[in-house]
Amino acid sequence: MPSVRKLLFTAVLVSATALSPLAASAETILGALSKAYQNNSSLNSSRAGVRVTDEGVAIAKSGWRPTITGSGSIDYTASHSNRLHRNISITTGNFGVEIDQTLFDGFQTRNNVAAAESRVRASFESLRNAEENTLFNAASAYMDVIRDRQVAVLTEQNLQFLTEQARAARSRFEVGEGTRTDVAQADAQRASAVAQLSAARATALASAATYRQIVGDEPGRLRPASPVSKLLPSSLDAAIAIASAEHPAILATAHLVDAAAFSVKSAEGALLPQLSASAGVSSAIRGTAPGSLSSTQDGVTNSANIGATLTIPIYSGGRTSALVRQSKESLSQARIEVDVSRDTVRQAVTSAWSQYTAAQQSVTANRQVVAAAQLALNGVIEERNVGQRTTLDVLNAQATLITAKINLVSAERDVVVASYAILSAVGHLSAERLALNVTKYRPEEHYDAVKDKWIGLRTPDGR
Repeated sequence: MPSVRKLLFTAVLVSATALSPLAASAETILGALSKAYQNNSSLNSSRAGVRVTDEGVAIAKSGWRPTITGSGSIDYTASHSNRLHRNISITTGNFGVEIDQTLFDGFQTRNNVAAAESRVRASFESLRNAEENTLFNAASAYMDVIRDRQVAVLTEQNLQFLTEQARAARSRFEVGEGTRTDVAQADAQRASAVAQLSAARATALASAATYRQIVGDEPGRLRPASPVSKLLPSSLDAAIAIASAEHPAILATAHLVDAAAFSVKSAEGALLPQLSASAGVSSAIRGTAPGSLSSTQDGVTNSANIGATLTIPIYSGGRTSALVRQSKESLSQARIEVDVSRDTVRQAVTSAWSQYTAAQQSVTANRQVVAAAQLALNGVIEERNVGQRTTLDVLNAQATLITAKINLVSAERDVVVASYAILSAVGHLSAERLALNVTKYRPEEHYDAVKDKWIGLRTPDGR
């Protein structure tokens, strides 16, 4: 027994060294979430998408603003008169500037701006939802690495134990106290453990790769994590009520309903009269080459104009009517999407809450199983040593113990992940509530910087 314990202790050290890179200090789950909040590529892409949506407001507001265009042309004409035996060369030029201003467009611009603003608000909520999903995925990846590393360590401990049992079975057989069957059974179990260890290490490496993808950093030594019980609602009904009122996915679809409603009004505005005004100045320049004959006097002619245009739509081939009907159907779909989001969120809350409760009970039960299985294994080994048990009994007892330990590790992981799943499902898995040490990304800052810009090619960050 002392040699077995020494081998088990050595296995723990070897596994911990092989699967956990050296680090100055162990990473915490909140530290990993902070890195994911700052480094996750998918999340940064979502933030860029919100900035794209912000420009829609400035584009819509351009309908209220004048357009200024400049124009210029120059023509050179050369001809020859056989009767007069002279060349005629004439140069003419026209240059001007025109300003056009829409005075009334059937309230289309006003509704387009309102629709764009609603889409911006929806994008803010969608971004918040993306942040919560990223933080949850990071928490899940963190716990997966811890679980899979522990499973690999337990599997290696099992291999060391079975190696010792195979050696002991062979020794007993050599002195006539065992059978060839005992040796074969021990060798078979050991070979199976070698395969299980290889699979467990591969799974641990895969989990580390997923962690790197989500968090943006390699997993070093990771500290055990606890469920965020203090941040959870008091009951399932309370969780559902909070989610229905605050989940960003529901709020985003509600804002899209507003955007669709304004789009209907904008489409209907195309049926109303349109009024615009224009003003311009221009110069016409005419010049004749010396010695040329021309009946028109050379010089510069300046002119200015101002006017208004009233356009009354009568029939557009049915296009405008079809666009109005299409917009109304889009509005109907957007309203249905709100119900879809509510149902999805409610299901997610209920599922996460059930998993959290079941995982808590599983942890308690598996701890009892581990304790009982350890006692049973110790007893079976002692009974085998005095001839009352077989090697197969010891191997079966060891398999039961290892299975119980792996189940306990998985249950402990599930409790933590399920607690984060509840927070995400109710819409409360945020950097603020978790008190992450990060600079909060505020999408409204970019929106405020661009929504009223009249001119300028540079983005607010200088690109």
